[in-house]
Amino acid sequence: MSLARVQFFSISLDGFGTGEGQSLETPFGHAGERLHEWMSNTRQGRKMFGLPSGGSGGVDDTFVRLHDTGVGAEIMGSRKFGPPGWHEDPEWKGWWGPNPPFHTPVFVLTHHPHEPIEMEGGTTFHFIDASPAEALAMVRDAAGGQDVRIGGGATVIRDFLAARLIDHMHVVVVPILLGRGVRLWDDLEGLEADYDIEAVSSPSRVTHLTFTRIGA
Repeated sequence: MSLARVQFFSISLDGFGTGEGQSLETPFGHAGERLHEWMSNTRQGRKMFGLPSGGSGGVDDTFVRLHDTGVGAEIMGSRKFGPPGWHEDPEWKGWWGPNPPFHTPVFVLTHHPHEPIEMEGGTTFHFIDASPAEALAMVRDAAGGQDVRIGGGATVIRDFLAARLIDHMHVVVVPILLGRGVRLWDDLEGLEADYDIEAVSSPSRVTHLTFTRIGA
């Protein structure tokens, strides 16, 4: 059976996956790009986001290179797809330009009905109103036997964790304090009992935590 997995989701030392005040101009609120600089500084990250060549290798780059491996579809939250009110803009097609870095069907959880949006490179955005369990059952069919990536943001990942639906998770702890925003770990006390957890430190000062469901 395909796995439900989270890949390189970045959080601050105090557990925030995004800052406060998300808008068109500030996709991650007051956090800016600080949570994701480690990724855009890697060779693969720069390639994935259309940045000039260069960047670092090592452990950070190795994790980023796993982005497409074995993934057949993605589920993301409405706030990852766009800023507040995006559904009222008929021209909005996501943050990532004409060729988003997913290259699979992407299912956006939203209460606002929307026609699918087909992009370059194999990405098609679909819009569904469903619980985590309902969404995962639906998207597993679309993934064609491959894994389903739970792409965030923090609220969506927390909901899937609370429903005990995540099989493997990679969380990157970035050494900054945000103080406010959307936290990942709220109301998940005792979650660690369900997983084998490993930690790898990087010269970039981030820590990679991998959670593998016991028995998965």
